[in-house]
Amino acid sequence: MRCPYCGNTEDKVLESRTLANGESIRRRRECVSCGYRFTSFERIDEKPFMVVKRDGRRQPFDRNKLGKGIERALEKRPVSTSMVDQISNDIEDMAIKHGKEEREISTTDLGELVLEKLYSIDKVAYIRFASVYRHFDNLEEFIKEVKNIKKRGE
Repeated sequence: MRCPYCGNTEDKVLESRTLANGESIRRRRECVSCGYRFTSFERIDEKPFMVVKRDGRRQPFDRNKLGKGIERALEKRPVSTSMVDQISNDIEDMAIKHGKEEREISTTDLGELVLEKLYSIDKVAYIRFASVYRHFDNLEEFIKEVKNIKKRGE
């Protein structure tokens, strides 16, 4: 580590502390050349988990955006707020497992994970999410999806 005062690269560590539940380490250092004391922080620099859009663009996975979509689908349904958080956590975990090697998932695969989870919890929320996600253009597509739910339930 280069000393911020004299520029020398030799120092000694006086003290180390773990911070943020083990996410980072704070180190107090002293320059061997000039004796200046300074603090450094060490963190893991992970490549962010990405979502690949339909047009090929990539953007970082946004848990808040996922949660808002799920909340909207479950709006005015008999599902608790804690359950919405749990659903978001489950889907995020499944998405990360699904895209583990490439550290990315397509919006198509992510949407299917959400639909799968919503189907098991609330059929109305499933239809709401599917109507937006699958871009229902007319009433016939909507009715077809409702009939598919009935067939799957039998």
